[in-house]
Amino acid sequence: MFDDIGAIRSRFTAEQTLDGRIDTAFEVIKGFGFDALIYDYTPVPYDLDGQLMLPSLLKLRNISEDMREYWFDREYFRIDPVQLLAMRTTTPFFWNYDRTAGTAINRFLTERSAPVSRYLYERDMSCGVTVPVHLPRGDCATVTGVRFGVGRDFQGDADRHMADFSLLAHVFHEAAFSAFDKRALTGARTHLTDRERECLRHSAEGLSAKEISRIIGRSVPTVVMHLNAAAKKLGAKNRTQAVVRATHYRLLEDQPSYYL
Repeated sequence: MFDDIGAIRSRFTAEQTLDGRIDTAFEVIKGFGFDALIYDYTPVPYDLDGQLMLPSLLKLRNISEDMREYWFDREYFRIDPVQLLAMRTTTPFFWNYDRTAGTAINRFLTERSAPVSRYLYERDMSCGVTVPVHLPRGDCATVTGVRFGVGRDFQGDADRHMADFSLLAHVFHEAAFSAFDKRALTGARTHLTDRERECLRHSAEGLSAKEISRIIGRSVPTVVMHLNAAAKKLGAKNRTQAVVRATHYRLLEDQPSYYL
């Protein structure tokens, strides 16, 4: 279906906003037989305890907004078989929460993931296709098309459109990424002020509070105040742990750019 990547990219970038680009993607995938779209982005795939990080961005089309409560507040995202598989593969895959369908997510359909299965079955969202998008530094996104109801021939339809859907998803993510705001690009919900980030950066370089005070032109007590405030926000016991956590969650970086 798609033989001109430039034309696909132009279609997305013609929209100036992230939501506009997502709306365009949704319109296209409806032509593949999907009824809904889920798009998420996670700048840091795992937290410091080794669990899946909750995404910094989750966008839904034609799906109840209560999914946010379940996937974030109840942390269903961490136990979602589709997400668990997406972290382990770069290949697009068809999924079905019916065990008898024998899809790739079967190994993650456990008692632990039962609440996810129940949520999706209750909303008639038990099958679809997901395209994992893995980026150079480990951050990742998934673009998922959902079919309402379990049509007997849906997997055949999905297989026929898999290559086009995969291409679309990657080009779409490129366009979407360029429209992200700063909050979407960090792996924690903690917000550090510019001064807190600056002081932590210098601390990461091994500088003392006295040395940092000379560089930024502020008193030592002021520097200590900023460092302590950052540590408190990060739930860190000391300055070293604060630097480790801020670095892991990419709170000390300038906005990354992967696409030219």
